[in-house]
Amino acid sequence: MAGVGPIQIVTLSLYRFDSLGARIWAFAMMGLARLPLARMPDLEFWKLCGSGTGEGFTPRPETRVYAILCAWPDRETAERRLGGEDLFRRYRARASAHWTLLLSPFSVRGEWAGQTPFRPQADAPQGPIAALTRATLRPASLRHFWRRVPRISEVIGADPNVQFKIGIGEVPFLHQVTFSVWPDADTMDAFARDPNGPHAKAIRAVRAGGWFREELYARFHVIGEIGQWQNAPLTHSPIPDFAA
Repeated sequence: MAGVGPIQIVTLSLYRFDSLGARIWAFAMMGLARLPLARMPDLEFWKLCGSGTGEGFTPRPETRVYAILCAWPDRETAERRLGGEDLFRRYRARASAHWTLLLSPFSVRGEWAGQTPFRPQADAPQGPIAALTRATLRPASLRHFWRRVPRISEVIGADPNVQFKIGIGEVPFLHQVTFSVWPDADTMDAFARDPNGPHAKAIRAVRAGGWFREELYARFHVIGEIGQWQNAPLTHSPIPDFAA
């Protein structure tokens, strides 16, 4: 359902750190960046995340890539804060590459840390969409869950329709986020709802086994991007970079 007033903007910022010193700094910032984010004006929701190796959906960490997910009241605020706040400037200065996607939520179901952080104000769009799934796993289900994930990762990685995909998380093994960009909703639905595909089979196993303690599913209209990322094609309304 379409909303009225300013449309909430969610941003996913990815940073790659190639040198050892930069990687040590980025790892330390998983703790040190919490206070600046908690005090940042206009920031409605935020999460600091690491990432996985391979196609991203694996329990093995990728020590070069980190992510910051944020929710802002509108696009102008998002671009102003991301471009001007010292914390984000420091990340960009240390990173060898950075890329931010600007997203408008149009479908949200479930909770993240006990709240629903995204407001679905925009109608389902034409053009590129992003899908985000976040889950808190029950410790007893870890072995079953991670036995399923590699097969799903292989299929997503082989799907020529996927424009971008990454697995990120707040806590290794227990808190997992999958994020992917697709050319349109129909293409993504064809993958997710194939009754014989690994994704549908995994969802049935999750429901039957009660593997998740908490889960959230969200879809977004991809409305813009800032910066560049290896093997990530232009999506929509690119902005070359933040001002120096």
